[in-house]
Formats: sequence, structure tokens, C-alpha cells
Amino acid sequence: MVPLSHYLLIGAALFSIGIVGLFLNRKNVITILMCIELILLAVNINFVAFSHFLNDLGGQIFVFFVLTIAASEVAVGLAILMAFYRLRRSINVEDLNTLQG
Repeated sequence: MVPLSHYLLIGAALFSIGIVGLFLNRKNVITILMCIELILLAVNINFVAFSHFLNDLGGQIFVFFVLTIAASEVAVGLAILMAFYRLRRSINVEDLNTLQG
């Protein structure tokens, strides 16, 4: 049986990669969305690990809500990104300031 600390280390590593990716890459919107997904995946791993080791289904049920939010975030984000690309022919974050007013 795999101990809880291994799952928490994997979750912490994924969370750290997501945070570092957010801070290092501020130019590409797709990469920012992928980093947010990594952070949500790390949270889900921790929910499932604690739920399993505490013999409580609450964490596993909460994962379904997080997955639903993540899927809707990606769908809306990519739709906005496609509309912006059609308008400006760029997906750089710096070009998003031109949408004001």
C-alpha cells in the first residue's frame, strides 16, 4: 500500500509546477490555462488521497465538482481565446489590453 505522503508529494510537485509555470510564462494564454489545470489536478489528487485514507467519500465527491468547474473553465477560456484570435490574430496576453473600451 502506498503511503499518504507519496500522494501529497506528487500533489505538491504538480502544484509547484503549475505555480512556477504561471509566473514564468506570462505571454501565452494556452500555457496559462494548462498551468491552472495542473493546479486543479494537484488539488484533486490531494482530495482523493485524503478521502481514501480517512475512509470518507466527501473528498471524492468534491473532486467531481472541481472537474466540472475545470471543464467549464477550459471551454469558456478556449472560446474566448478563439474569438480573440479571429479578431487580432494573436494569443499573447499583452495584446489582451487592446480589448478595453
